Amino acid sequence: MYSVQPAYIYLYLSGELDKRAETLEAHLAHCDLCPRNCGVNRLVGEIGFCRSGAQPIVASVCAHHGEEPPLSGTKGSGTIFFGNCTMRCVYCQNHQISQDPRKMRSHEISVTALSHEMLRVQNELGCHNVNLVSPTHFVPQIVRALCEAVPLGLHLPLVYNTSGYDSIETLKLLDGIIDNYLPDIRYASKTAAEKYSRTPDYVGNARAAIKEMHRQVGGLILDDDGIARRGLIVRHLILPGGLAGSEESLAWLAENVSRGVHVSIMAQYYPAHRAARFPELARRITPAEYEDVLAVMDRLGMENGWIQELDSPDSYQPDFGREGHPFQRAPAA
Repeated sequence: MYSVQPAYIYLYLSGELDKRAETLEAHLAHCDLCPRNCGVNRLVGEIGFCRSGAQPIVASVCAHHGEEPPLSGTKGSGTIFFGNCTMRCVYCQNHQISQDPRKMRSHEISVTALSHEMLRVQNELGCHNVNLVSPTHFVPQIVRALCEAVPLGLHLPLVYNTSGYDSIETLKLLDGIIDNYLPDIRYASKTAAEKYSRTPDYVGNARAAIKEMHRQVGGLILDDDGIARRGLIVRHLILPGGLAGSEESLAWLAENVSRGVHVSIMAQYYPAHRAARFPELARRITPAEYEDVLAVMDRLGMENGWIQELDSPDSYQPDFGREGHPFQRAPAA
């Protein structure tokens, strides 16, 4: 039985959560929240690679039923989709919110409004957790919003849903705040990371980040209903032609994190955004490519996690602009 309340509540009661928020907010004056270390002063409106300022940008909030089973459960995962990104993936399925900064300006909200969205996920949507999607460039604002939400009754586990391109220094300031880490392990090659995501230092940074996340939260812990309360889940998206370096990445996980780590193998790739400009990315993965990755998992003895079915891509194509789409609703500023 696992019923312990999230650790961030104890940090709030001790005053440590507020200290962490202050420390993180100071980083906005010379932004080094992600490995790019842009050094811009976001507090006065300077813009770095992520094209984000001092206020959080929230594209949408919803109860998401398509995450991994321990996250979605029966009530859904309370996803808060942040706008803009620290990467530039040419195949990004969320490009409407990650790579259109002009559109995202209208989604800037206050930290207080963000805290209210956390509470809405809990009290109105009734979700199992608060799922922070692409949070890296807004960590200070998230922690400050948490400081406001906890005394108002927030008690859900926090999910840090990230590309994996995270700074160790920033992650250390999240120790004891985040309950569940959900990073990608996207590439094993500097060449591929640079060509397709403009992130030549992705591999080393993502691997170091995943090790730090595992140090903080360890393996996955479920409650009596099978819902994640704490732990690490690593996602891996299969790309055409082996461009994701699946075998190397999975072998690294098995050897450097744990063979027992929970891995989510994702087969949902389709040539979104600008992928059609790259012939090697201008198709879905084949059944053979899919089976090859599953065989790697078997050889490595990695048995914990989930494998997405090789199915029609339609159900995985978010359209943040389509009327009536569940992702469309944005919070009020």
